[in-house]
Amino acid sequence: MLNINIKPEILSPAGDFECLQSAVKFGADAVYLAGKQFGMRTASANFDNDSLVKACEFAHKNGVRVHVTCNTLPREYELSQLPGFLQFAQEAGVDAFIIADVGVMELAKKHAPKVALHVSTQAGITNHLTAETLYNMGASRVVLARELSLEEIASLRAKTPSELEIEAFVHGAMCVSFSGRCLISSYMTGRDANRGDCAQPCRWKYHLFEQNREGQFFPVEETDQGTFLYNSRDLCMIEHIPELVKAGITSLKIEGRAKSSYYTSVVTNAYRHAVDEYMKNPEGFVLPDWIKEETEKISHREYNTGFYFGTEPGQVTDNGGYIRRYDVVAFCEDSDGDTAEITQRNKFYRGDTLDVLPPSGIPFNTVCLKLLNENGEEVESAPHAMEKLSMTTDKPVPKGSVLRKARENTKA
Repeated sequence: MLNINIKPEILSPAGDFECLQSAVKFGADAVYLAGKQFGMRTASANFDNDSLVKACEFAHKNGVRVHVTCNTLPREYELSQLPGFLQFAQEAGVDAFIIADVGVMELAKKHAPKVALHVSTQAGITNHLTAETLYNMGASRVVLARELSLEEIASLRAKTPSELEIEAFVHGAMCVSFSGRCLISSYMTGRDANRGDCAQPCRWKYHLFEQNREGQFFPVEETDQGTFLYNSRDLCMIEHIPELVKAGITSLKIEGRAKSSYYTSVVTNAYRHAVDEYMKNPEGFVLPDWIKEETEKISHREYNTGFYFGTEPGQVTDNGGYIRRYDVVAFCEDSDGDTAEITQRNKFYRGDTLDVLPPSGIPFNTVCLKLLNENGEEVESAPHAMEKLSMTTDKPVPKGSVLRKARENTKA
């Protein structure tokens, strides 16, 4: 194990500019995002040329690095578009490319030599020889395959140059296929997962049919909802910061470029505080309960620790849905003492106890004592999405806070 005093980077997803702002506000050291081409999440809004420049300016102004995904496996006809994309990204000010293809890596060295090269988890890096070979080819960082244990990571780290950075996923969705290189979507829908367009058929429910009994299906599970044969759990390593740091991981990566700004806010905040608390007292570190609780306040599948501690059952076979214990009900746009100006996102009522995530990142509860609509009229509830309201509370709600409410039904 390595020096426990080396502080790891918190690397957060940014599917759009709102997510980028949330990541920066809640403590990310770096963000990863995509342009309109060559990124592995076409479902995200992503960044066109103008917004990429704006993203780099905003992030750098706040001391945050920008990593651009260029990690699809491009086909022959796409290669001619790469030099222009790489050159523009360098001019925009990106700090690093995340690349899966060695040919793209060579193009990046030629057309964007000032940008650092990070090799994607898509490359399936599982041993020190591959990591060191990529380092000798110009990579400053490798993003390890998610199938590695902490013991394997520590061994790889010990056998590679100290200048080579090690990045690993610590939170979010897991792919059923090795390092995300999957063909199920292509077979079933024609949408190529290796070029950013996965339809996620691994999340669908399946039944067994008998060929001589047309129209009859036979469930191959214990419920009547279908069998979710490939539906992997979500990764959550928030309780294992010491082990991650001691294994020599340079960057703790949060999955989620297709997820909301709320998700980005909460998970970035949780890992930011967890790492900071650990660095204050590595030997006596105990994770504060509220940090673990924050990871339960976002929509997620059942959590596990992936392969970090060896093989662990990774599938949820009885359902394909999310667990959702809280709803976002409003964002605080401005605040003056016990009065907050808010924008509503989900319905809530006067008298409700709301869970507040302030810019400081330390959550607290407050009670909604009074609600006024835009006409200054007192109302009993906030039923209209994006409605502007004035809210009086028993505790001041800081500007920029997210307001949440516990749900009765925890299934999304």
